[in-house]
Amino acid sequence: MANAFVAAFEILSFGAIIVLIVLGLGIIASMMGIFNFAQGEFVLLGAYITYLAYAKGLPIWTGMVAAPFAVGALGFVLEALIIRRFYAAPIVAMLGTYALGLIIRETVRGLIGGFYLTVPEPIGGSIDIGAMHISAWRFTIIIITLLVMAGCYLLLSRTSFGLRVRATLENPSLARASGISTPLIYGATFAFGAALAGLAGALIVPVFSLFADLGLRFLIQGFVAVMVGGVGSFIGPVAGAGVIGTLSAALPWVMAPVVADVLVFVLAIVFIKFRPQGLIAGKGV
Repeated sequence: MANAFVAAFEILSFGAIIVLIVLGLGIIASMMGIFNFAQGEFVLLGAYITYLAYAKGLPIWTGMVAAPFAVGALGFVLEALIIRRFYAAPIVAMLGTYALGLIIRETVRGLIGGFYLTVPEPIGGSIDIGAMHISAWRFTIIIITLLVMAGCYLLLSRTSFGLRVRATLENPSLARASGISTPLIYGATFAFGAALAGLAGALIVPVFSLFADLGLRFLIQGFVAVMVGGVGSFIGPVAGAGVIGTLSAALPWVMAPVVADVLVFVLAIVFIKFRPQGLIAGKGV
């Protein structure tokens, strides 16, 4: 029973990490009609900024707080200077984000080499529940993810900014005619999605360590989660993240990790084949 509880907790904590990454990826895909293939590298940047703060002798929380703001600011600049020019050609825009991701990844590789760099957990130890012991930091990740999800939902559904975002999503031409600055909304949306990836990287670096290819695995899983959940709403990508995150964390408990990864992708492809609109289709929150 104790082992089952610990396994369920591990699955939940990994799913929370995927949700954080997919939130940003899904918001950008739903809002802007492109998949940001640099999202994994934004995760990497968040992890690197956290490590850098730790290496400079600053409290780890300093880097974790700075990471989403720094990565979000970079995302805003990249959207304004490069990505915005290719909205009329979504395929070119996606290739552009892939190229940006490659530049970021190789830049970080040049800075850290081929090493795996560790960062201690800001909240160490475990939480004891009877005979069961769960990681205090992984539990913190789950709580932060729930708070971020609630914050994103309220931002998109209960604020004037969210109203402008939803209006631009529904009908960009009408939104422009209504006086909404759609370029600013696109820039803010891309920056927000990048910031969420930066936060995810900051939170997971104590768990997975820092290495140059850190973001690649999460990018692929995030992309599959968005496709399974459905593009066009807030709930869809989150639902897809829950499914993919659960399968990715649960299957390695009963089979070889490599086989588990392949099986997850096969199941996702079969599902998308028969339901291409995803679990939850349609626009809106």
